[in-house]
Amino acid sequence: MYIHPPMLQNPITGKIQFHFNRWKPRGITYQTSRRRRESREREMVQAKVEETYYISHGAPTLSIDDSLPARGFLKSFRDTVYGGAQRPPPTSILVISGHWETDYPTVNAVSGTCDTIYDFYGFPREMYELKYPTPGAPQLATRVKELLTASGFQRVSVDKKRGLDHGAWVPLMLMFPEADIPVCQLSVQTNRDGTYHYNLGKALAPLKEEGVLIIGSGSATHNLRAPRLSDGSVASWALEFDTWLKDALLDGR
Repeated sequence: MYIHPPMLQNPITGKIQFHFNRWKPRGITYQTSRRRRESREREMVQAKVEETYYISHGAPTLSIDDSLPARGFLKSFRDTVYGGAQRPPPTSILVISGHWETDYPTVNAVSGTCDTIYDFYGFPREMYELKYPTPGAPQLATRVKELLTASGFQRVSVDKKRGLDHGAWVPLMLMFPEADIPVCQLSVQTNRDGTYHYNLGKALAPLKEEGVLIIGSGSATHNLRAPRLSDGSVASWALEFDTWLKDALLDGR
């Protein structure tokens, strides 16, 4: 069906004129906006990340030691765990590392490439020459702050200079070696309890709907000076906690 453009009367001449520059077929406009909306919805479905991962990054030597089983696992993570080439990559990555402790939640909002922080000492020189030049994710940092603030975390700080500590870049270097996905890091508050951090994680859950991959990085226990007893067995306190943690996760507590 043909739709006439609007007809307006010239107030000076009194003539009726067609104003094509003011005319937009409503059907076409509606269809175009609908297609754009459907396209955005498809992108959100494709990018949606249902999982949250907790990675034990071990000692910093994970970055160079091929004999460590965890290194092989992390290098195969994208293909064997995340879904391989058939799955779209995350829009960005949020890492909560056990190596960034602050009194209040803090996110790094780096514009440009993130610095590689060598927060370990006395290791082989080659480890201090490694780089993970991934872009920062300042927009994600803003979003993290918005979600935490809306969930009752009254003070959330932003650090525009801090790069990625080894709890972030070492596992990411193996999991996503292309270093082409924007990364943002969030600190932990060791002066607060488990309930506090549970609520912090709950506040961040909407990010998964937005295509953000959330990774916790650390270790169930972290006494590297006494990982095993002299007879090779695991310390009882470490085994008890590790068993409790496994049962709690499997039971969905």
